[in-house]
Amino acid sequence: MMKKMRKAQTMVEYIIIVCLIAVSLIAVFSYLARAIGKKTAGAASMLSAEEGEKAKAAVEEVGTDSIRNLGED
Repeated sequence: MMKKMRKAQTMVEYIIIVCLIAVSLIAVFSYLARAIGKKTAGAASMLSAEEGEKAKAAVEEVGTDSIRNLGED
């Protein structure tokens, strides 16, 4: 009986670790998305001024609190 409880406890610990990693990756990727978008918009503006302005406007629409608004559509 004790071995079965220990196995279940280990599984719960793994699930908690995976959830923490997932949440931290979402936060990092949402932060990097805005930075990468700005770099891409800058490169697009070098190729075409009109398309570059459109890309810059699209990047500015990305909010810093996009994680909070993920499910709201």
